[in-house]
Amino acid sequence: MTFIEELRWRGMIHDMTPGTEELLAKGMTVGYIGVDPTSDSLHIGNLATLMMLLHFQRAGHKPIGLVGGSTGMIGDPSGKSDERVLLDENILRHNQGCIRKQLEKFLDFDCGENSAVMVNNYDWTKDFSFLQFLREVGKHITVNYMMTKDSVRKRMESGSGISFTEFSYQLLQGYDFCWLYEHMNCRLQMGGSDQWGNIVTGTELIRRKLGGEAYALTCPLITKSDGSKFGKSEGGNVWLDPAKTSPYKFYQFWLNTSDEDAANYIKKFTLFTREEVESLIAKHQEAPHLRLLQKELAKDITIRIHSEAEYKAAVEASEILFGKGTTETLHHLSEDTLLSVFEGVPQSEISSDVLSSGMTVTDFLSDKTHIFPSKSEARRMLKEGGVLINKQKITEDFPLNESLLLNGKYILVQKGKKNYFLVKVIQ
Repeated sequence: MTFIEELRWRGMIHDMTPGTEELLAKGMTVGYIGVDPTSDSLHIGNLATLMMLLHFQRAGHKPIGLVGGSTGMIGDPSGKSDERVLLDENILRHNQGCIRKQLEKFLDFDCGENSAVMVNNYDWTKDFSFLQFLREVGKHITVNYMMTKDSVRKRMESGSGISFTEFSYQLLQGYDFCWLYEHMNCRLQMGGSDQWGNIVTGTELIRRKLGGEAYALTCPLITKSDGSKFGKSEGGNVWLDPAKTSPYKFYQFWLNTSDEDAANYIKKFTLFTREEVESLIAKHQEAPHLRLLQKELAKDITIRIHSEAEYKAAVEASEILFGKGTTETLHHLSEDTLLSVFEGVPQSEISSDVLSSGMTVTDFLSDKTHIFPSKSEARRMLKEGGVLINKQKITEDFPLNESLLLNGKYILVQKGKKNYFLVKVIQ
């Protein structure tokens, strides 16, 4: 199956310039995708274009990952209603290094002729004077042409306007394509559908300045079945960096997708073959309550972005809420994962002195943490076996001490089957 055929059945083609498929059929083609380092991590909204680049390499073509050290200092107006806050060079340099590590999870940088290459557009723009830019780039593209682009037109129509800085962004991105065409034989630029205007500015610049032919290919912007923006959770972006989004939360995002979204995402964000995907969808439809699609989707992506160990830890953490976890499991959870699992449950605080003072379990459950409104109610539920500490059933004579502490500072109390309480012990 060719690269275009692969993308087509996965629903990953939005726009394509004429001749693109014919170009790719001739042999190994060099193509690129650009990422502006406005954060120190990519998020799952970037996954569609990363998967395009991965399929591109798997089809035998040579991928270039461009990190926009210079364009990141300006900001792309595409899809933005307001001017971006400009970042300084030190922050951008840090972000670039972090993004490089994440790209390495998708691309092979050491596989011979079609090894992936990483470039930074700051390298060819840092010494480019304003006068040079006007002579070598600006004169080839008319203002009329630039004004027709959606990113510019929408900002103008919104009333907020657009600065010359952001207006010139498409010229800078176009020059990137032109430079890569001239110096690295790059013939194709790929991206999300919102980048179409910027990309074809590059193909136009190559035609007018160099007399060459270059091509554009975009994928649809991914949305959820309810029309909301993909990549956003209630807490904001879902990041690839575990310090920004824990592997547990990352896993949960995919696990909680709707059936319709899971059937869409499993084509776009995994490497399962068409036959495997169709088989999984058929099995899921036979027993949708088992959520087979969501589980396979969450497993595949969590392992690829994080690791198999992090995936297994996320599964164990998920099972805690359904009564399958053990005391040992709880003690193995990191603090971030523990807090993620029990996000939103009632919390209280006690001092470590109180914990070591020899207080009774009934005092702990009532007067100190107010998990129960009275000692009598605490005693009654203890006798019925309805109270657990760190997933262990307890009685009135259960010893309270620092050995109970999870991550050295928490105690998990469960009242009945579903009511959890997290007690934080302050030193």
